[in-house]
Amino acid sequence: MGKLTTHVLDTVHGKPATHLTIELWSVEPNSIQKTLLKTITTNADGRTDAPLLAGDELTVGIYELVFAIGPYFAQQIDTLPDPPFLDRVPIQFGIADPNGHYHVPLLASPWAYSTYRGS
Repeated sequence: MGKLTTHVLDTVHGKPATHLTIELWSVEPNSIQKTLLKTITTNADGRTDAPLLAGDELTVGIYELVFAIGPYFAQQIDTLPDPPFLDRVPIQFGIADPNGHYHVPLLASPWAYSTYRGS
C-alpha cells in the first residue's frame, strides 16, 4: 500500500518543527488549477500523526506541499524581520507509483530550506 509522508526539521534549533501548518494540494498538470486536499499540523516529532495520503487516496499525479515556516519561526525567534524572508515554502512533486512510499522531508530555517525524496 502506497503512502505520502513528511517530516519538518528546524535547522536553527536542531529539533523537529512542532505545530507547523502544512497544506497538501493536488495540481492539474496542464493548467494552474490546484485543489486543496487537506491542512495538517506537525506533532512533537515534526511529523503528521498519519500519512498525508495512503492506499486508494494516493494516485498518480502532481502534488504540492506548502509549509508555513514564516509563522512557525516568528514564534521561535523574536528578532526576525517583518515581512519574513521565507514565509510559505511550496514543494511540488510527482507521484508515479501509487504503491510506493513517498516521503518529502523539509529542513528549514528562516533563510534557507532543502528537501529530498526520503524513505
